[in-house]
Amino acid sequence: MPTSLLIVESPSKAKTLKKYLGGDFEVLASYGHVRDLIPKNGAVDPEKDFAMKYQLIARNSKHVDAIIDAVAKVDHVYLATDPDREGEAISWHLVEILNKKKLLKDKTAQRVVFHEITKNAVLDAIAHPRDISQELVDAQQARRALDYLVGFNLSPLLWKKIRRGLSAGRVQSPALRLICEREHEIKAFVSQEYWTVHLDSHKSRTKFSAKLNEFAGKKLEQFDIPDDAEQARLLAALQGHSAQVGRIEKKKKTRNPAAPFTTSTLQQEAVRKLGMTTDRTMRTAQQLYEGIDIGQGTVGLITYMRTDSVALANEAVEEIRSYITERFDGDHLPKNPVTYKNKSKNAQEAHEAIRPTSILRTPESVKAFLTADQFKLYEMIWKRTLACQMAPAKFDTTSIDIHVGEGVFRASGQVLVFGGFLSVYEEDVDDAEDEENAKLPLLEEGETLPVDKLYSEQHFTQPPPRFSEASLVKALEEFGIGRPSTYASIISTLKDREYVILDKKRFFPTDTGDIVNKFLTEHFAQYVDYNFTAKLENQLDEIASGQRQWVPVMDSFWKGFHKQITEKEGISRAEVTTESLDEACPKCGQPLSIKFGKRGRFIACTGYPDCDYTRNVGETAEQAAAEAEAPTVIEDRTCPDCGGELHIKKGRYGKFIGCANYPKCKHIEPLEKPRDTGVTCPQCKAGSLIERKSRYGKLFYSCNTYPKCTYATWNPPIAETCPKCQWPVLTIKTTKRRGTEKVCPQKECGYAEQIAPPEGKEAEA
Repeated sequence: MPTSLLIVESPSKAKTLKKYLGGDFEVLASYGHVRDLIPKNGAVDPEKDFAMKYQLIARNSKHVDAIIDAVAKVDHVYLATDPDREGEAISWHLVEILNKKKLLKDKTAQRVVFHEITKNAVLDAIAHPRDISQELVDAQQARRALDYLVGFNLSPLLWKKIRRGLSAGRVQSPALRLICEREHEIKAFVSQEYWTVHLDSHKSRTKFSAKLNEFAGKKLEQFDIPDDAEQARLLAALQGHSAQVGRIEKKKKTRNPAAPFTTSTLQQEAVRKLGMTTDRTMRTAQQLYEGIDIGQGTVGLITYMRTDSVALANEAVEEIRSYITERFDGDHLPKNPVTYKNKSKNAQEAHEAIRPTSILRTPESVKAFLTADQFKLYEMIWKRTLACQMAPAKFDTTSIDIHVGEGVFRASGQVLVFGGFLSVYEEDVDDAEDEENAKLPLLEEGETLPVDKLYSEQHFTQPPPRFSEASLVKALEEFGIGRPSTYASIISTLKDREYVILDKKRFFPTDTGDIVNKFLTEHFAQYVDYNFTAKLENQLDEIASGQRQWVPVMDSFWKGFHKQITEKEGISRAEVTTESLDEACPKCGQPLSIKFGKRGRFIACTGYPDCDYTRNVGETAEQAAAEAEAPTVIEDRTCPDCGGELHIKKGRYGKFIGCANYPKCKHIEPLEKPRDTGVTCPQCKAGSLIERKSRYGKLFYSCNTYPKCTYATWNPPIAETCPKCQWPVLTIKTTKRRGTEKVCPQKECGYAEQIAPPEGKEAEA
């Protein structure tokens, strides 16, 4: 019979640990959080020192029951939830539940922490248990209470002033502000013209280019050649002169390896190099941390993946240096171990950077046991960790001035003379550095060169780029918005709420997101201010380190926030969602305004309902008039609701059929009849599945009796019964990794049968 119980968060982690600990231990999982605030107002009481009312999370109640039963049968309880504030809070909640059941009277319940799931790390943690850290619990409680108070007070205000179903959050709202402000910068950007002048020359067979850097003794800045006339004048002045080599400057340059991964840098690099979303990156990293069966048992392949520390354990550094010594030339190993400094002043030094649990476990040695995502991410972590302890790369750089008349052209080149860490991990370089990699011939001062070509190039300044997931994570970190463990959930929330869309891997704010941001920045500026958000995060860190008490921090926040919520109750919806235009309605002469409806922004007459004039934002009155003057009438059909004519109209999402008597009659239908798949709906068994488009243009398949039946699936359906669960419909799914498969749409089933292999695999086979 087991005498000890170890409680972890994840069931997959529980299986791994059970093998390490043997028969004296029972290992159970809490399946994440076990309690949460009651989902209604009053769960946090500011009048009673922010007392919090918790309830069991229903989906985890059976797991809590199993833990309660197991505790009654053992002598020792070890709480091995994740090594962060959330994990500490889960352990505290479990102890609270067990104390209420009076199960810990004669037993010990202690906290154990390990940052990697290896046998040595786990056994060492069990040998050195500690009490639950109340400071870490208080920090988590404060964060949860803050998020609750913001959500339960600000979100209902958004419902009243904009529309129902919206939400605001302590960290999601400043993140939305970043995206909206960048969009406003792009729209307000005025492009500026400038020119550059270039020289093409060669020596022997080596061709190279140089850029005009100076003219008539004056160094040229970006806008010193502003237009076509000036570039023509310069080219004319340079024509007919020979080229002569002037000053040659040679330098030695080194590039140091980057620090090992933190959560933030891992997410950024996975987005840039692997094309993985932040959410997908963290899910894959969690799998590598919790353990993979690599043929010799299950083992955690990386250390804990939620960290802002760049420190490495001494034993890990020793192992890495030993590996470098054995596999590389002596020049690749620095004399002393390379150390890195944390950029974040609140980085948790007790944590490590994300690294392989053993550098000896090479990516190729475990590739056969990993999925494609797991392998790509593990390989990137392994290479970055190895590279961080290697010698810097060395370059020879050359800059050459070439005189042509009164002009001085500059050519730059760079040659890698020692790869160092670059032989393992290639980092991204910026465009300027890329230009310096040009190959230059061996030249001498005073040497005359041929002028192959003199030419100019026109340029226009570009607006700042929209945020990608990688650059957004970087900005969140720089501004101190949230913490590494929350970046993926912040981005997911913004997408799920349809505040932003991701198009070509760049974030665009939707009309809804823009209006929500406008309301918050105008009326709750302090609470979406980047400095305020960062300051609050720092205060939470200080609570965790014991430097502050959590109740005074909460009280300071709540007094100002509650007062502002009360003051803003009187704002009308029109103030928030309507924007005046300096334009008269072409139909009745009254002013026009930009309004906000369920399909987004549109231009409408302020005289509604007496005047029904509307048009799309971005459409001119002339364009709208041309569209309205000659409506296309649907022949041989009338409106099924009122008997009026049916017209082809143009809306926010393209053309559609609508009643000519709008707005009195609001009948609409799609212009193109949806394609019927001929597959009977498996849910209602009355309708059939038809092809539709989402508001963002993505195809999906749903029942034609909607809204009576709400069944829908993203993948094309086929009328075949699942051989595993007998669901009457299968779907066709195609991915790069698995090719084309018949898949059961019931997630809990998991049935999949390959129809065609991935592209290129047939030839390999």
